[in-house]
Amino acid sequence: MNIDSIMVRDLVTVSMDHTLDDVRSIFLSHRFHHLLVVEDGKLVGIVSDRDLLRNISPFIGTKAQRTQDVYCLDRKVHQFMTRNVFTVSPDTPIKVAMSMLLWHNISCVPVIDEQKRPLGICTWHDMMRYSLECGVEPGCTIDHAKPPPKPGDVGFKAA
Repeated sequence: MNIDSIMVRDLVTVSMDHTLDDVRSIFLSHRFHHLLVVEDGKLVGIVSDRDLLRNISPFIGTKAQRTQDVYCLDRKVHQFMTRNVFTVSPDTPIKVAMSMLLWHNISCVPVIDEQKRPLGICTWHDMMRYSLECGVEPGCTIDHAKPPPKPGDVGFKAA
């Protein structure tokens, strides 16, 4: 089975000029942990809830909140997004994508087309659900010693 059979197609994206406060609002209003950053219809980066937590002041919304804490909410996405994103194509085998998550210690892979336009996203949660629903093939293992695809290999695309 390929990633296109389990990826989430309903995407919420942001631009590089959105603010940390915009990202915070989106994460609070939706139940997901990753936002794709898109410019001119092409994937240029990704922001995770962990990026948000690393960049937001812990004093926001508390009695200890200071003026400079509020200013952090004006930071632009391009200042804290991840630019080098591991991506896959819709026809990437699920096992290859799972290997990428494990090897690179990432929690999702955006699915893009040949023009780097985002088509979907697949998280470790989506892959775990697939594994539990479909079962594990007898003798099926992921080789932790073997690196996942690299540039030029089938199943690998870098944004």
